[in-house]
Amino acid sequence: MAGKSKILIIRGTGYIGKYIVEKSAKAGHTTFALIRESTVSNPSKSKIIEGFKNLGVNIIHGDLYDHESLVKAIKQVDVVISTVGSPQLDDQVKLIAAIKEAGNIKRFFPSEFGNDVDRVHAVEPAKTAFATKAKIRRAIEAEGIPYTYVSSNFFAGYFLPTLAQTGATAPPRDKVVIQGDGNPKAVFNKEEDIGTYTIKAVDDPRTLNKILYIKPPGNVYSFNELVSLWEKKIGKTLERIHVPEEQILKNIAEAPLPVNVILSIMHSVFVKGDHTNFEIEPSFGVEASELYPDVKYTTVDEYLNQFV
Repeated sequence: MAGKSKILIIRGTGYIGKYIVEKSAKAGHTTFALIRESTVSNPSKSKIIEGFKNLGVNIIHGDLYDHESLVKAIKQVDVVISTVGSPQLDDQVKLIAAIKEAGNIKRFFPSEFGNDVDRVHAVEPAKTAFATKAKIRRAIEAEGIPYTYVSSNFFAGYFLPTLAQTGATAPPRDKVVIQGDGNPKAVFNKEEDIGTYTIKAVDDPRTLNKILYIKPPGNVYSFNELVSLWEKKIGKTLERIHVPEEQILKNIAEAPLPVNVILSIMHSVFVKGDHTNFEIEPSFGVEASELYPDVKYTTVDEYLNQFV
């Protein structure tokens, strides 16, 4: 235990949060999860919380909107990781204020876990969500709080089970809809691996005040390459339907929430190439699989086998 930072995870029962809590505890960090009273009594979350307790996670009752409980929780740890969802992104200013007041935090990971928001070409509504994350980055930097921003790109569990087919429940077997020309490269990472790499970075001086890009070579695929890989697995050629950018923009404008958000994020990645259209410069970023070659991550190829 000696030398390992104590970690507090905010909204640890959320989609990516639960993986980070689990990986933190399993890596031997004294781990705290800040959980609202209402979450504890939520039947869908009780199983997750029970799992945390079995791993030795310390459950702290508190809230992003209760400054005193927040400061008290932060004073018990060295590192704070926020995994709040999009409705609460803006409210991380409350977390910044509490970290500033506590005065003991060695590292803060704000809720990111997607595109590098300083290097995107997004349309609305993704544009606003990305701008909110960028605003939180600037606030952290202005306060001089030590940070790591995790750019994990796509959650494999969100896109690969359907091959990014909107509204589908399984990967396509006959025809596949491809956003744009299908050539820009995207990055798909298994959620457990995102948790592993995030926790690895906690005490690593190489990730201090840097963006940690999770971009292992086995997970970088264009839409066209992804379809070809799937065709090879099922031994069948699919009919490919390419949606031109003009139509994609029209679909985004006409779609309801949250479909329009997903479509606009897909436009940013599959059409504008926002996962891979820049070089990672040492001045601002590092790549996780290069820093931690010992991590055996799940490749896209391996991930898709479960759906064959």
